[in-house]
Amino acid sequence: MNIKKSQFVISAPTITKCPVDTKPEFAFIGRSNVGKSSLINMLCNHKGLAKTSSTPGKTLLINHFIINDEWYLVDLPGYGYAKHSKTTIEKLDHMIRSYILHREQLYNVFVLIDIRHEQQQADRDFVDWLGASGIPFSIVFTKADKLTRTKSIENAKSWMHTLLESWETLPPYFITSAEKKTGHDEVLDYIDQVLKEIKEGDTAK
Repeated sequence: MNIKKSQFVISAPTITKCPVDTKPEFAFIGRSNVGKSSLINMLCNHKGLAKTSSTPGKTLLINHFIINDEWYLVDLPGYGYAKHSKTTIEKLDHMIRSYILHREQLYNVFVLIDIRHEQQQADRDFVDWLGASGIPFSIVFTKADKLTRTKSIENAKSWMHTLLESWETLPPYFITSAEKKTGHDEVLDYIDQVLKEIKEGDTAK
């Protein structure tokens, strides 16, 4: 897939404020400071599309970006960041889960994981919840440029292998680096594949 056009549409505080549209949506989420904004900008070849910040936990709304006038990339607030108030954390958690569970246009959630670290409980809990809820999702390992290629592959495989403790089949996963544009084509080709399957399904109806 070649992204020729990417544009910010709206920041919504609740699912009811999201765009009234039937175009497919692909959401990106991860723990705070995982490099989500940098990855989104890299995928879209649009440096200032998603605002990056040195302060973790800045994304507090559901941000929609229209891509090629065909689908939405959705930037969701991070999870596992404890420095907000308890009320704010509960509000964000409700907003995220409501969107993921009830947004009919959502076709895949990309869960971003920092490839440098061992499996964190917040990530595992979130991934297990997606699986238990029957939500289609993929794992996107970020910051691969911080490790050697061999170590990146080793860490990713190790992370995925731990899921087999309770999972029968594993979700797709990608190794990425916003700095080196690693994984750019793989992630976008996956989205393109899902979009084609959606069109084929609509045609068959």
